[in-house]
Amino acid sequence: MTDVPIAKGRIPNRRGRFGDSLRSTPGRALIGAALTLPLLLGGAFVSVERLHSKPSDVLDHPADPVTDQQSKDQVIAPARQIVALTGLRTASAGYLLMSCKNRDDPPYQGAVYLTFGLPAGERADTYFDTIASALGSHGWAEGAPQNDHAFGHVFSRDAVTATVYSDGDAPGVGVVRIYGQCRNLNDHRTDPTGWVDVTGEVTSPR
Repeated sequence: MTDVPIAKGRIPNRRGRFGDSLRSTPGRALIGAALTLPLLLGGAFVSVERLHSKPSDVLDHPADPVTDQQSKDQVIAPARQIVALTGLRTASAGYLLMSCKNRDDPPYQGAVYLTFGLPAGERADTYFDTIASALGSHGWAEGAPQNDHAFGHVFSRDAVTATVYSDGDAPGVGVVRIYGQCRNLNDHRTDPTGWVDVTGEVTSPR
C-alpha cells in the first residue's frame, strides 16, 4: 500500500504513480523542485564544512610549511630586535623547536627563552613599561595583560608572539619568551630534548 493520499478522481497506474498528474507541467515542476532542494542543501553543507575547518585540521595541515632553519629564523630575528630596541642586559637565551600538539608530535614551532637582568635602583613596573613603550613604537602590538606573571606584557608582530615579565622565582631577573608559527611538519620525535644556547646569536648585532 502507498502512504500517499489518493486525490479524488485520480487513480494510480500499475506502478503506483499518478500517470496524468505527474506528466503535467506543474507536476514536473514540483518534482524538479523537490529533487533540487536536497542537492542545494547538500552542496551548501559541504561548502560550510570546508569554510569552517576544525582547529585540529588547521593545526595538522598548516599552509606553507617551513623548514627547520625558517622556524629558527622566525624567532631569533625578533629576539635580536627586542634586545637591541630595549637595551636588555641579556644573561642567557635558549632555542627550542617545540611541539604545538603535545610533547613530541608535529607540527612544531620555534621558541626562544631569554633572561635578562633588571637595572638596580629602578622600579620594576616602570622598567617594564619602558620596554613596552619601546616595542610599541616599533610595530609590536600589545595584547591583553599577562596576569600569570608580575609586570607581564604580551606583544605580537608578523605572526610572532613575545611575552615579557619578571621572573617570580629569581629576584632581579626578567624573562622574554618568543614563539613562532606552528608550521614545521618535519619529524623531530626522536631528537634530543633540551634548549640550545643561542645567546651569541641574539646579542650580536646584524
